[in-house]
This record gives sequence, structure tokens and C-alpha cells, in this order.
Amino acid sequence: MPSYVVTGASKGIGFEFVNQLSADSGNTVFAIVRRKATATQLSNLLRKNVTILEADVTDAKALKLAAAEVSKATAGKLDYLINNAGKINHPGFTLDGFPSVEALEDDLLDNFKGNTISAIHSINAFLPLLRKGSAKKVLVLSTALGDLDVTTQGGSFGEVSYSIAKAALNMVVAKYATQYKDEGFVFLAISPGLVATSMTEGFNNAAGELKLVGSMFTKLAPPDFKGPITPEESVNKCLEVFNRWTVEETGAFVSHHGNKQWL
Repeated sequence: MPSYVVTGASKGIGFEFVNQLSADSGNTVFAIVRRKATATQLSNLLRKNVTILEADVTDAKALKLAAAEVSKATAGKLDYLINNAGKINHPGFTLDGFPSVEALEDDLLDNFKGNTISAIHSINAFLPLLRKGSAKKVLVLSTALGDLDVTTQGGSFGEVSYSIAKAALNMVVAKYATQYKDEGFVFLAISPGLVATSMTEGFNNAAGELKLVGSMFTKLAPPDFKGPITPEESVNKCLEVFNRWTVEETGAFVSHHGNKQWL
């Protein structure tokens, strides 16, 4: 039975990963959430092959405890890790536009901890299990805003801390990929597209950020772009790309289309 760990699984894209993967009764899925009490959508799935575990992804010790619980249930093995957890603040400022040096530093550090360091903690916690698994595949959710060409060609100079943290995350994936390629690991950073979740709702309500990155959507959108896609469509496409990705391509950063078409 293939085993999966999904972080940030309580809602949105993370929940949909759990939903689609657990629809196959042959899969064993471990859903990592910050608080079980508020993960009602996940609890309501009521699937025997889903185990909900509580851990804050910024807490390395909590993640190691969660990994120990997974290890007990899988004889010390894990096939797939899907690192979906992350955060975004929508401050609405450019790098030189924050109201104070402290506000700038706080936003940068908060995003770096929540989007970059947290992924390192998650991967490190589950690496011993992944090394014993049969698939050895790690998917990390990134964003087009972390792509240099999107920034320069799309005119995107907003969401500064989030973009910087996600760009660093792409390098994290490349570093692990390089280190573990000879062991047959596949690491992949993927942008899920513009998805209709609470995160994008927050963005749409953040007038400052819309002003700073709005031109990006016009410049990058293909002729047939119809707006945000559903979590169901996004996860379906992400899994299709992830499942066909090979060790020869490890360390890449692509879109949910498997290329550099971000929308």
C-alpha cells in the first residue's frame, strides 16, 4: 500500500490532496495539520485510510514526533511526501515601502520561517522514512511568484517577502535533489496555478498587493485563461505531473502543467 504524508492538510489545496489520494483505498494517507480541532473538513472525510496528525510545520520537534507516529504505522517507511504547508501575509508594500525597518524584517522572517525553513524541517523529519520507502518522491508546493522571469518579465514587484521565501524554497528543493539523486529520490517544486482558495480570496481583498502585481496576470495569462481554477483541478494536474516526474528531472521547478506556463 503506497503511503503519503501531506502537510498543511486542513483545507484548500492540502485537503484536496488528501481527498484525492485517499479516494483510492489502497493508499495510506497521513494528514498533518496544526490543530485537529479546527480541521473539520478533513475530519468529515471519515475515511479509514486517513490518519490525522497534529504538528506545526515550523516546529521541528513536533514534526519528528509526527514522523515517529507514521513510522509506527508503516514499519518505518514512507513513499511520498507532499509539502503543501505555507503562509502569505499580503502586506501591500514594496521592499523600500514598509513603514519601518522592523516591519520589513518581521515580514521577511515570518515568511522565511513559514515557507522555507518549515519545508526543510518537514523534509528532514521524514527523510529517514522516505529512504526506506519504494517511491522516494517529494513534492513541494511553490508559486510562480518565486520565479525570476515572472518577476522581471511580468512586472511583479509585490508580495515581496512571500516571493523571496518561495524562491529560496525552490533552491531548497534543488539542494536536496542534488544530494539524493544517486539514491533514486525525486524532488519537485510545483506551482499549483492560481487556485480559488482562502489564500487567493485574501489576495483579491488586498488592494495594495493587487496594485503591485496586477499587471503580472495580464502579461502571463494565456488567451484561454478563465480565472482561478478549483483545488480539485489544480491537485489533479499537480499529481499527474508528480507521478510522471523522473529522477533524471529531479530538482525542477515547474507549473501544474509540467512546464513554465504558470496560469
